[in-house]
Amino acid sequence: MKILIADDDEDSREILKLRLGRLGHEVVEANDGLTAWGEFRTHAPKVVISDWMMPGLDGLELCKKIRGAKGVDYAYFIMLSGAMTGKQDYLNAMEVGVDDFLPKPVDAEAFRIRLRVAERIMTLTSRVDALEKILPICSYCKKIRGDDGDYQALETYFSDRSKVKFSHGICPQCLKKQLPDKA
Repeated sequence: MKILIADDDEDSREILKLRLGRLGHEVVEANDGLTAWGEFRTHAPKVVISDWMMPGLDGLELCKKIRGAKGVDYAYFIMLSGAMTGKQDYLNAMEVGVDDFLPKPVDAEAFRIRLRVAERIMTLTSRVDALEKILPICSYCKKIRGDDGDYQALETYFSDRSKVKFSHGICPQCLKKQLPDKA
């Protein structure tokens, strides 16, 4: 699994990188929040492990940017916290979109457990994404069931949800079948 580590402490980053490498993960590193944002957009990691306090963007600002990004897959976000441990800090982080927390220094066993949880959630997220891409279409009339449960023409369904425009014509096979005298 591709994992982004964002931490301005080189020693912490190196320890996490070694642990992740031993577990078979691909690691992308950043030493500040702005670099992490760029690496996230470039590499689309499945998991982000970020220090709370960093130059550029702190961990909360990084999480906000990731959660607000359009057209990107969900990434599981683990926040590393040293000094920020009050309940209100954690509530604020959860509201922004942080999925999990680990205190610094990171305990190896707790780290491995959190990664297993992240893997499970990302596997389930991938399955949900795949199911959402399945269109409920009538096999007879080819109308599609919308979110409200009503069936609508394929053209209407796609026009309402995208910039797709339709032009109608008739293929050679249908021309022969529907209008044999014109073929």
